[in-house]
Amino acid sequence: MNICFIMYPWETINPEHDTSLALIKECVKRGHGVAMCSPANLTIRDSVTNAFCNVIGRMEKVPSTLKSFYSKAKLREEMLPLAGFDAIFFRANPPLDPIMLNFLDSVKDDVFIVNSLQGMREANNKLYTAAFGDAHSNIIPNTHVSKNKEYLVQQIKDSKADKMILKPLNGFGGSGVILIEKSAMSNINSLLDFYISTGEGETNYVILQDYIDGADKGDIRILLLNGEPVGAMRRVPGSDDHRSNVSAGGSIQKHTLTKAEKALCKQIGPKLVKDGLYFVGIDVIGGKLVEVNVMSPGGITYMNKVYKNKRKVEEKVIDFLESKVLDKLQAFDRRARLRKTVEEA
Repeated sequence: MNICFIMYPWETINPEHDTSLALIKECVKRGHGVAMCSPANLTIRDSVTNAFCNVIGRMEKVPSTLKSFYSKAKLREEMLPLAGFDAIFFRANPPLDPIMLNFLDSVKDDVFIVNSLQGMREANNKLYTAAFGDAHSNIIPNTHVSKNKEYLVQQIKDSKADKMILKPLNGFGGSGVILIEKSAMSNINSLLDFYISTGEGETNYVILQDYIDGADKGDIRILLLNGEPVGAMRRVPGSDDHRSNVSAGGSIQKHTLTKAEKALCKQIGPKLVKDGLYFVGIDVIGGKLVEVNVMSPGGITYMNKVYKNKRKVEEKVIDFLESKVLDKLQAFDRRARLRKTVEEA
């Protein structure tokens, strides 16, 4: 099997904790061909979509640790047609580049893509989470999304709570997530001006969300594969930051899914699969869905570390990828046989 990872640059990887690196290492360990490219390296040659790739050379013996694998991996540059791969694993960081999706549209029928292009179009920002909320389910915190500063200020004033969460629509890794309090209303206008205005005549959407009791104790990151949870961990904020993201100084603790969290996964899983969102990270606080991460969900290395399971999360992910590629190849073969039967009739 040959897999292309569309992701962030190789040189920016943290070799001890990077989820993409764990997935790549597992592929190489199984003897699969692996190439990597960034969204900016897609191109069209003779009407065929290609990518300027870094191809990982075959290894006789794959190092046991991520850090050693990263240091010993030999890369060579090749321009390769994307339709020649069996699978494309999308791992680029937000925001989503719509032009990149247009490139990939030309190969979506030939290659199995994780996650699906249409799914990423719908779910690449935090608006997707609102799709799971309604007057009956109550699985997401009360949420407002707007560019209208006056509207957002009024929602803060009308809120029964003393605290709310403010964050940019396209942020990731905890970037820009702040806790606001009614006692500091004099700062709200300037904060909203900063978040909404780009300074170039354009404006950004921001999210205003009810603060959930217990958020100060952290959140739960759950990885879902084909709609089912395959790993979870508790992320605890640092002493001087309300955010629990590891990139923002949070720490990791072992976590066993509660009955409510299992029910939440069961409720949203079918929609994720229907939308082609096979590998997803969700963030949960107090049993409520806070975010759905579909572009480059992380946490595999931390989950492996705290659980010390013999079967690591990346093994389950690549098992799934292999099965979907096999299904697609078998469908191609069956179609070819049936076409030959008709042609020879």
